[in-house]
Amino acid sequence: MGNSANNTVLSFGEVMLRLSPSDKRQLRQDNTLEYYFGGTELNVAASLAVLGEPTRYVSQVSDDFVGEAALASIRSYGIDAQYINKTKHPLGLYFLEVGSGMRPSRISYNRLHGAFSHIAPKAVNWKEALRGCSHLHWTGITPGISEGAYETLKAGLEQAKKQGITVSADPAYRSNLWKYGKEGDKILKELTGLSTIFIGGVNEINELLKTDFEFSKEGFIAASKALIKACPRIEKVFDKVRTGLSASWQKIYAQAWTGKAYLRTQELEISDVVDRIGTGDAYAAGVIYGLRHFDDQKTLEFANAACGIKHTILGDANLASVAEIEEVASGNTGGRIKR
Repeated sequence: MGNSANNTVLSFGEVMLRLSPSDKRQLRQDNTLEYYFGGTELNVAASLAVLGEPTRYVSQVSDDFVGEAALASIRSYGIDAQYINKTKHPLGLYFLEVGSGMRPSRISYNRLHGAFSHIAPKAVNWKEALRGCSHLHWTGITPGISEGAYETLKAGLEQAKKQGITVSADPAYRSNLWKYGKEGDKILKELTGLSTIFIGGVNEINELLKTDFEFSKEGFIAASKALIKACPRIEKVFDKVRTGLSASWQKIYAQAWTGKAYLRTQELEISDVVDRIGTGDAYAAGVIYGLRHFDDQKTLEFANAACGIKHTILGDANLASVAEIEEVASGNTGGRIKR
């Protein structure tokens, strides 16, 4: 697309520091930690920037050398960081032990009192921040962090609606959040009602609507239709279906309801997972990129391939190029050396 003045994708959410022992060790086995800056919505922005899309990130980081390092990392992707505020509170972080085989990965978060949790609506001039934007992306993690984060996001979605901006929602419910007295399902339904593209499946729709649709093709279609009836602004539903054989061996395929037709991809098998973190974000970025460049079927195939190849890349962000993702989408998964 190039850096069109009115074609920027804006993503809103937390910036986090990820700390992890090397070589799939447990924390008690190591006294050195690798670190990456990430966060669900930031991973989407970074992936899109790598794919060549103009991106902007809105957030709040710590006013110290950690926050400066986070900003440097964000800018290194080419992401517009001018609407990221600074605050006296420390940056949120999480510890990750990478699993292997039958041993699952484990995560411990320290985010509920971090810099982003203290954001408030007055911190973001959404009319300014959305200038030149054609797309806004959010996830269910953001409104679960704090009331201020929820209110700030809602203000952004209302402004996006006024400006006719496409809004993608990935409203995953995280039970370890939502500690400030609000009911997550009600808020997520409210915010989904302000969105136009839904990234999720039967599980997410059941949580939102308090329904019990089955995990099948028919169940997905029925759930998608029920969601669109409950939230009429939603136009399309994009879902990723995962089968975990072990921490190191995953299978994924994608399906979609376009409002008129059911679409599905072939299944991809990743038998030597390098990093599971950010794979869903890579899928979301693939959906957003695809909707801007392809028809719905190719969008679905591109997103599934983006998710698949991210399993092979260390760190939070998907660093795969458009050509690399399209090669996987075309069925070339042999991994032969390129010379």
